[in-house]
Amino acid sequence: MQPSLAPSATAETAPADHAMLDEVADARELTPWQKLFRAQSFWVAVALLALMLVMTGLEPTFGSAENLGNISRNFAPFGIMALGTTVVLITGGIDLSIGSIMALVAIVAGLFLTWHHSWYVAFSMGMLAGLACGVFNGFFVAYVGMPSFVVTLGMMSIARSLAIVLSGNQMLYQFGPDAPIVKAIGQAKWPLRAPAGWAPTWLPEFSSHFWMLIVLALVVGWVFNFTGWARHLFAIGGNENAARLTGVPVDRIKFQAYLFSAFTASLAALLLLGYNGSALNALGTGYELRVIAAAVIGGASLMGGYGTAFGAVVGAAFLEVIRNALLMAGIDSNWQGTFVGVFIVLAVLLGMQTGGTSLRGLVQHWLPTRRR
Repeated sequence: MQPSLAPSATAETAPADHAMLDEVADARELTPWQKLFRAQSFWVAVALLALMLVMTGLEPTFGSAENLGNISRNFAPFGIMALGTTVVLITGGIDLSIGSIMALVAIVAGLFLTWHHSWYVAFSMGMLAGLACGVFNGFFVAYVGMPSFVVTLGMMSIARSLAIVLSGNQMLYQFGPDAPIVKAIGQAKWPLRAPAGWAPTWLPEFSSHFWMLIVLALVVGWVFNFTGWARHLFAIGGNENAARLTGVPVDRIKFQAYLFSAFTASLAALLLLGYNGSALNALGTGYELRVIAAAVIGGASLMGGYGTAFGAVVGAAFLEVIRNALLMAGIDSNWQGTFVGVFIVLAVLLGMQTGGTSLRGLVQHWLPTRRR
Protein backbone atom coordinates (compact mmCIF):
# COMPACT_ATOMS: atom_id res chain seq x y z
CA MET A 1 0.00 0.00 0.00
CA GLN A 2 1.43 3.32 -1.01
CA PRO A 3 1.82 6.06 1.63
CA SER A 4 -0.62 8.94 1.57
CA LEU A 5 0.53 12.07 -0.22
CA ALA A 6 -1.91 14.40 1.50
CA PRO A 7 0.45 15.84 4.17
CA SER A 8 3.13 16.49 1.60
CA ALA A 9 0.68 18.18 -0.72
CA THR A 10 -0.62 20.31 2.12
CA ALA A 11 2.87 21.39 3.01
CA GLU A 12 3.59 22.20 -0.61
CA THR A 13 0.58 24.47 -1.01
CA ALA A 14 0.80 26.23 2.33
CA PRO A 15 3.31 28.90 1.33
CA ALA A 16 1.43 29.65 -1.88
CA ASP A 17 -1.90 29.88 -0.03
CA HIS A 18 -0.32 32.16 2.53
CA ALA A 19 1.05 34.40 -0.22
CA MET A 20 -2.36 34.52 -1.88
CA LEU A 21 -4.01 35.54 1.39
CA ASP A 22 -1.44 38.30 1.79
CA GLU A 23 -2.18 39.56 -1.70
CA VAL A 24 -5.93 39.67 -0.93
CA ALA A 25 -5.27 41.47 2.35
CA ASP A 26 -3.15 44.04 0.54
CA ALA A 27 -6.01 44.71 -1.86
CA ARG A 28 -8.09 46.46 0.80
CA GLU A 29 -9.39 49.98 0.14
CA LEU A 30 -6.57 52.52 0.36
CA THR A 31 -6.81 56.10 1.54
CA PRO A 32 -5.84 58.88 -0.90
CA TRP A 33 -2.53 59.34 0.95
CA GLN A 34 -1.76 55.63 0.75
CA LYS A 35 -2.52 55.63 -2.96
CA LEU A 36 -0.23 58.62 -3.42
CA PHE A 37 2.68 57.03 -1.56
CA ARG A 38 2.27 53.76 -3.44
CA ALA A 39 2.24 55.45 -6.86
CA GLN A 40 5.48 55.05 -8.77
CA SER A 41 4.99 58.43 -10.45
CA PHE A 42 5.02 60.13 -7.02
CA TRP A 43 8.43 58.71 -6.12
CA VAL A 44 9.79 59.55 -9.58
CA ALA A 45 8.63 63.13 -9.01
CA VAL A 46 10.35 63.14 -5.61
CA ALA A 47 13.55 61.82 -7.21
CA LEU A 48 13.25 64.46 -9.93
CA LEU A 49 12.97 67.31 -7.42
CA ALA A 50 15.84 65.91 -5.34
CA LEU A 51 18.06 65.64 -8.41
CA MET A 52 17.26 69.21 -9.43
CA LEU A 53 18.05 70.52 -5.94
CA VAL A 54 21.35 68.64 -5.82
CA MET A 55 22.36 69.86 -9.28
CA THR A 56 21.42 73.44 -8.42
CA GLY A 57 23.63 73.22 -5.32
CA LEU A 58 26.54 71.79 -7.30
CA GLU A 59 26.08 73.94 -10.38
CA PRO A 60 24.07 77.15 -9.80
CA THR A 61 23.53 77.70 -13.54
CA PHE A 62 21.47 74.48 -13.59
CA GLY A 63 18.69 76.25 -11.70
CA SER A 64 18.78 79.39 -13.82
CA ALA A 65 15.64 80.52 -15.60
CA GLU A 66 17.32 80.01 -18.99
CA ASN A 67 18.33 76.42 -18.27
CA LEU A 68 14.96 75.48 -16.78
CA GLY A 69 13.29 76.96 -19.85
CA ASN A 70 15.54 74.87 -22.08
CA ILE A 71 14.80 71.72 -20.08
CA SER A 72 11.05 72.26 -20.30
CA ARG A 73 11.26 72.85 -24.06
CA ASN A 74 13.44 69.79 -24.66
CA PHE A 75 11.35 67.27 -22.75
CA ALA A 76 7.94 68.58 -23.83
CA PRO A 77 7.81 66.78 -27.23
CA PHE A 78 8.79 63.52 -25.52
CA GLY A 79 6.15 64.12 -22.87
CA ILE A 80 3.49 64.71 -25.52
CA MET A 81 4.38 61.43 -27.23
CA ALA A 82 4.65 59.63 -23.88
CA LEU A 83 0.98 60.44 -23.26
CA GLY A 84 0.04 58.62 -26.45
CA THR A 85 2.42 55.76 -25.71
CA THR A 86 0.95 55.39 -22.22
CA VAL A 87 -2.51 54.87 -23.73
CA VAL A 88 -1.11 52.10 -25.95
CA LEU A 89 0.82 50.50 -23.08
CA ILE A 90 -2.33 50.41 -20.95
CA THR A 91 -3.92 48.15 -23.57
CA GLY A 92 -0.97 45.79 -23.31
CA GLY A 93 0.51 46.88 -26.67
CA ILE A 94 3.49 48.87 -27.83
CA ASP A 95 4.11 51.45 -30.56
CA LEU A 96 7.58 51.45 -32.11
CA SER A 97 6.63 53.63 -35.06
CA ILE A 98 6.22 57.05 -33.43
CA GLY A 99 9.71 58.30 -34.32
CA SER A 100 9.25 57.45 -38.00
CA ILE A 101 5.75 58.94 -37.99
CA MET A 102 7.32 62.19 -36.81
CA ALA A 103 9.65 62.22 -39.81
CA LEU A 104 6.84 61.53 -42.27
CA VAL A 105 4.61 64.23 -40.77
CA ALA A 106 7.39 66.82 -40.86
CA ILE A 107 8.28 66.01 -44.48
CA VAL A 108 4.67 66.09 -45.70
CA ALA A 109 4.01 69.41 -43.95
CA GLY A 110 7.35 70.77 -45.18
CA LEU A 111 6.56 69.83 -48.78
CA PHE A 112 3.25 71.70 -48.71
CA LEU A 113 5.00 74.72 -47.24
CA THR A 114 7.64 74.64 -50.00
CA TRP A 115 4.78 74.51 -52.49
CA HIS A 116 3.60 77.81 -50.93
CA HIS A 117 0.44 76.46 -49.35
CA SER A 118 -0.90 78.11 -46.20
CA TRP A 119 0.54 76.93 -42.91
CA TYR A 120 -2.79 75.44 -41.78
CA VAL A 121 -3.09 73.45 -45.02
CA ALA A 122 0.45 72.13 -44.58
CA PHE A 123 -0.12 71.26 -40.91
CA SER A 124 -3.43 69.57 -41.77
CA MET A 125 -1.82 67.42 -44.47
CA GLY A 126 1.02 66.48 -42.14
CA MET A 127 -1.47 65.54 -39.42
CA LEU A 128 -3.48 63.45 -41.89
CA ALA A 129 -0.34 61.58 -42.90
CA GLY A 130 0.40 60.80 -39.26
CA LEU A 131 -3.17 59.71 -38.54
CA ALA A 132 -3.08 57.45 -41.58
CA CYS A 133 -0.15 55.64 -39.95
CA GLY A 134 -2.21 55.32 -36.78
CA VAL A 135 -5.12 53.88 -38.76
CA PHE A 136 -2.75 51.31 -40.28
CA ASN A 137 -1.38 50.31 -36.87
CA GLY A 138 -4.78 50.23 -35.20
CA PHE A 139 -6.46 48.23 -37.95
CA PHE A 140 -3.90 45.43 -38.08
CA VAL A 141 -3.51 45.24 -34.29
CA ALA A 142 -7.16 45.58 -33.27
CA TYR A 143 -9.14 44.06 -36.14
CA VAL A 144 -6.68 41.66 -37.78
CA GLY A 145 -5.19 40.57 -34.46
CA MET A 146 -1.51 40.89 -35.34
CA PRO A 147 1.03 41.53 -32.56
CA SER A 148 1.57 45.24 -31.97
CA PHE A 149 5.34 44.76 -31.96
CA VAL A 150 5.29 43.37 -35.51
CA VAL A 151 2.83 45.89 -36.92
CA THR A 152 4.47 48.99 -35.49
CA LEU A 153 7.94 47.69 -36.34
CA GLY A 154 6.76 47.41 -39.94
CA MET A 155 5.27 50.90 -39.84
CA MET A 156 8.52 52.24 -38.41
CA SER A 157 10.28 51.09 -41.57
CA ILE A 158 7.49 52.15 -43.95
CA ALA A 159 7.09 55.68 -42.59
CA ARG A 160 10.83 56.34 -42.49
CA SER A 161 11.20 55.09 -46.06
CA LEU A 162 8.34 57.27 -47.28
CA ALA A 163 9.88 60.31 -45.56
CA ILE A 164 13.19 59.71 -47.35
CA VAL A 165 11.56 59.17 -50.73
CA LEU A 166 9.22 62.17 -50.51
CA SER A 167 12.01 64.50 -49.40
CA GLY A 168 14.48 63.24 -52.00
CA ASN A 169 16.73 62.59 -48.99
CA GLN A 170 17.23 66.34 -48.56
CA MET A 171 16.40 68.89 -45.89
CA LEU A 172 13.38 71.11 -46.56
CA TYR A 173 13.66 74.68 -45.33
CA GLN A 174 12.25 77.05 -47.98
CA PHE A 175 8.82 77.29 -46.45
CA GLY A 176 7.36 80.09 -48.53
CA PRO A 177 5.32 83.08 -47.37
CA ASP A 178 3.99 81.40 -44.20
CA ALA A 179 7.44 80.51 -42.89
CA PRO A 180 7.31 83.26 -40.19
CA ILE A 181 4.00 81.89 -38.89
CA VAL A 182 5.34 78.33 -38.76
CA LYS A 183 8.41 79.45 -36.83
CA ALA A 184 6.31 81.58 -34.49
CA ILE A 185 4.20 78.53 -33.60
CA GLY A 186 7.23 76.42 -32.79
CA GLN A 187 9.33 79.14 -31.15
CA ALA A 188 6.69 81.02 -29.15
CA LYS A 189 7.30 81.54 -25.42
CA TRP A 190 5.15 82.66 -22.49
CA PRO A 191 5.39 84.48 -20.19
CA LEU A 192 7.96 86.88 -21.62
CA ARG A 193 10.36 88.78 -19.42
CA ALA A 194 10.93 92.52 -19.60
CA PRO A 195 11.10 94.55 -21.75
CA ALA A 196 8.88 92.47 -24.05
CA GLY A 197 6.69 91.15 -21.23
CA TRP A 198 5.86 91.29 -17.54
CA ALA A 199 7.55 88.15 -16.14
CA PRO A 200 10.27 88.59 -13.48
CA THR A 201 13.81 87.54 -14.33
CA TRP A 202 13.69 84.43 -12.12
CA LEU A 203 10.70 82.96 -14.00
CA PRO A 204 11.52 80.75 -17.02
CA GLU A 205 10.03 81.58 -20.41
CA PHE A 206 8.13 78.40 -21.20
CA SER A 207 7.84 77.32 -24.83
CA SER A 208 4.73 76.56 -26.83
CA HIS A 209 5.80 72.88 -26.65
CA PHE A 210 5.60 72.97 -22.86
CA TRP A 211 2.19 74.63 -22.75
CA MET A 212 0.83 72.17 -25.31
CA LEU A 213 2.09 69.35 -23.10
CA ILE A 214 0.38 70.82 -20.04
CA VAL A 215 -2.95 71.21 -21.84
CA LEU A 216 -2.83 67.72 -23.33
CA ALA A 217 -1.78 66.16 -20.02
CA LEU A 218 -4.71 67.79 -18.23
CA VAL A 219 -7.10 66.51 -20.88
CA VAL A 220 -5.69 62.98 -20.80
CA GLY A 221 -5.64 63.00 -17.00
CA TRP A 222 -9.30 63.99 -16.92
CA VAL A 223 -10.16 61.26 -19.44
CA PHE A 224 -8.30 58.65 -17.37
CA ASN A 225 -10.15 59.57 -14.19
CA PHE A 226 -13.66 60.48 -15.26
CA THR A 227 -14.70 58.67 -18.45
CA GLY A 228 -16.10 55.25 -19.26
CA TRP A 229 -13.74 55.05 -22.23
CA ALA A 230 -10.77 55.00 -19.86
CA ARG A 231 -12.40 52.33 -17.67
CA HIS A 232 -12.73 50.17 -20.76
CA LEU A 233 -9.12 50.94 -21.68
CA PHE A 234 -7.83 49.77 -18.30
CA ALA A 235 -10.10 46.72 -18.42
CA ILE A 236 -8.58 45.66 -21.74
CA GLY A 237 -5.08 45.90 -20.32
CA GLY A 238 -6.07 44.03 -17.18
CA ASN A 239 -7.76 41.10 -18.94
CA GLU A 240 -8.75 41.45 -22.59
CA ASN A 241 -10.79 38.24 -22.71
CA ALA A 242 -12.76 39.18 -19.62
CA ALA A 243 -13.35 42.65 -21.08
CA ARG A 244 -14.80 41.10 -24.23
CA LEU A 245 -17.11 38.90 -22.21
CA THR A 246 -18.46 41.92 -20.33
CA GLY A 247 -19.32 43.73 -23.56
CA VAL A 248 -16.37 46.13 -23.81
CA PRO A 249 -15.78 47.16 -27.47
CA VAL A 250 -12.19 45.95 -27.32
CA ASP A 251 -11.32 46.25 -31.01
CA ARG A 252 -12.63 49.80 -31.33
CA ILE A 253 -10.85 51.06 -28.22
CA LYS A 254 -7.53 49.44 -29.16
CA PHE A 255 -7.85 51.03 -32.61
CA GLN A 256 -8.43 54.43 -31.01
CA ALA A 257 -5.40 53.95 -28.75
CA TYR A 258 -3.04 53.59 -31.72
CA LEU A 259 -4.74 56.48 -33.48
CA PHE A 260 -4.16 58.69 -30.44
CA SER A 261 -0.52 57.60 -30.26
CA ALA A 262 -0.05 58.66 -33.89
CA PHE A 263 -1.80 61.96 -33.14
CA THR A 264 0.61 62.81 -30.32
CA ALA A 265 3.61 61.94 -32.52
CA SER A 266 2.22 64.15 -35.29
CA LEU A 267 1.61 67.03 -32.90
CA ALA A 268 5.16 66.83 -31.55
CA ALA A 269 6.54 66.71 -35.10
CA LEU A 270 4.71 69.86 -36.15
CA LEU A 271 5.94 71.75 -33.10
CA LEU A 272 9.53 70.68 -33.78
CA LEU A 273 9.11 71.60 -37.45
CA GLY A 274 8.30 75.16 -36.42
CA TYR A 275 11.05 75.31 -33.82
CA ASN A 276 13.76 74.03 -36.19
CA GLY A 277 12.50 75.95 -39.20
CA SER A 278 13.24 72.92 -41.36
CA ALA A 279 12.04 69.40 -42.08
CA LEU A 280 14.42 66.43 -41.86
CA ASN A 281 13.64 62.83 -42.75
CA ALA A 282 15.91 61.85 -39.83
CA LEU A 283 13.60 63.55 -37.32
CA GLY A 284 12.56 61.23 -34.51
CA THR A 285 15.31 58.66 -35.01
CA GLY A 286 15.55 56.67 -31.79
CA TYR A 287 12.81 58.73 -30.12
CA GLU A 288 10.52 55.73 -29.70
CA LEU A 289 12.86 54.13 -27.15
CA ARG A 290 13.17 57.30 -25.09
CA VAL A 291 9.40 57.85 -25.15
CA ILE A 292 8.67 54.28 -24.06
CA ALA A 293 11.29 54.65 -21.34
CA ALA A 294 9.63 57.86 -20.12
CA ALA A 295 6.22 56.17 -19.93
CA VAL A 296 7.60 53.10 -18.11
CA ILE A 297 9.68 55.14 -15.67
CA GLY A 298 6.54 57.18 -14.99
CA GLY A 299 4.73 54.03 -13.91
CA ALA A 300 3.04 52.65 -17.04
CA SER A 301 3.06 48.85 -17.05
CA LEU A 302 4.54 47.02 -20.04
CA MET A 303 2.10 44.20 -19.26
CA GLY A 304 -0.86 46.56 -19.61
CA GLY A 305 -3.58 47.73 -17.25
CA TYR A 306 -1.87 50.70 -15.62
CA GLY A 307 -0.59 54.16 -16.52
CA THR A 308 -1.13 57.83 -15.69
CA ALA A 309 -0.83 61.13 -17.52
CA PHE A 310 1.20 62.58 -14.65
CA GLY A 311 3.60 59.66 -14.84
CA ALA A 312 4.18 60.21 -18.57
CA VAL A 313 5.07 63.87 -18.00
CA VAL A 314 7.28 63.21 -14.97
CA GLY A 315 9.07 60.35 -16.70
CA ALA A 316 9.90 62.51 -19.72
CA ALA A 317 11.11 65.34 -17.47
CA PHE A 318 13.22 62.95 -15.42
CA LEU A 319 15.11 61.69 -18.46
CA GLU A 320 15.78 65.20 -19.74
CA VAL A 321 17.02 66.38 -16.34
CA ILE A 322 19.41 63.42 -16.26
CA ARG A 323 20.71 64.34 -19.73
CA ASN A 324 21.09 67.98 -18.77
CA ALA A 325 22.77 67.09 -15.47
CA LEU A 326 25.30 64.87 -17.24
CA LEU A 327 26.19 67.71 -19.59
CA MET A 328 26.46 70.17 -16.71
CA ALA A 329 28.72 67.75 -14.83
CA GLY A 330 30.97 67.43 -17.85
CA ILE A 331 30.16 63.72 -18.31
CA ASP A 332 30.11 62.28 -21.79
CA SER A 333 26.48 62.35 -23.00
CA ASN A 334 26.93 58.81 -24.37
CA TRP A 335 26.55 57.61 -20.77
CA GLN A 336 22.93 58.73 -20.91
CA GLY A 337 21.92 55.40 -22.43
CA THR A 338 23.40 53.55 -19.49
CA PHE A 339 21.47 55.65 -16.99
CA VAL A 340 18.25 55.31 -18.98
CA GLY A 341 18.65 51.53 -19.18
CA VAL A 342 19.22 51.22 -15.44
CA PHE A 343 16.19 53.36 -14.65
CA ILE A 344 14.01 51.32 -17.03
CA VAL A 345 14.95 48.10 -15.21
CA LEU A 346 14.34 49.71 -11.80
CA ALA A 347 11.04 51.18 -12.99
CA VAL A 348 9.77 47.82 -14.23
CA LEU A 349 10.92 46.19 -11.00
CA LEU A 350 9.01 48.74 -8.94
CA GLY A 351 6.07 48.65 -11.33
CA MET A 352 5.56 44.95 -10.65
CA GLN A 353 3.58 46.09 -7.59
CA THR A 354 0.95 47.59 -9.90
CA GLY A 355 1.27 44.95 -12.59
CA GLY A 356 -0.44 42.27 -10.53
CA THR A 357 2.61 40.53 -9.00
CA SER A 358 4.27 41.89 -5.90
CA LEU A 359 7.99 41.54 -5.23
CA ARG A 360 7.22 40.08 -1.81
CA GLY A 361 5.00 37.44 -3.39
CA LEU A 362 7.75 36.47 -5.81
CA VAL A 363 10.34 36.21 -3.03
CA GLN A 364 8.02 34.16 -0.82
CA HIS A 365 7.32 31.84 -3.71
CA TRP A 366 11.00 31.51 -4.69
CA LEU A 367 12.70 31.07 -1.31
CA PRO A 368 10.72 28.00 -0.09
CA THR A 369 11.42 26.32 -3.44
CA ARG A 370 15.17 26.91 -3.07
CA ARG A 371 15.23 25.62 0.51
CA ARG A 372 13.90 22.20 -0.49
